[in-house]
Amino acid sequence: MTPLQLAFYVVMVLNILWFSMAFHYFSLKAQSAARMLVSKPQRESPLFDTVVYSVRFLGGMNFAFAFLSLLLLLNTGGFTAMQQAWLAFALAVAHASQFCFNVPLALGRGGMPESDQPGLAGPMRMIFVVDGTLMLANAVLGLWLFVG
Repeated sequence: MTPLQLAFYVVMVLNILWFSMAFHYFSLKAQSAARMLVSKPQRESPLFDTVVYSVRFLGGMNFAFAFLSLLLLLNTGGFTAMQQAWLAFALAVAHASQFCFNVPLALGRGGMPESDQPGLAGPMRMIFVVDGTLMLANAVLGLWLFVG
């Protein structure tokens, strides 16, 4: 196994694990995920149920990315290196969408608006660190596949 193949397998397995955990949390434990985003006094609002349903949509998107990563892992011969590179870039963008848009929000407001969770503490910090790391890992993998 070449270093590039090993890197590809490691990054895809990490994608599968991370996106699957996000699917589980946001789709199957949507009530808990919504409580992380909405402060206690606001949870009595009828809009809280809207947040619960909205995070399920986020879970569904994560399931699709986990499935794409699994397809890439199980069918490496079915994709050319160029196709793998473009799909790695797409996965980097998926992680970037969680990292690049949410970190400034957390830094600017000290957390999600009206949330009990401080900005870059608790579970949000772990989410930002993992998404940021996987964003870079997928981008580097894409570049490596592209030029390799």
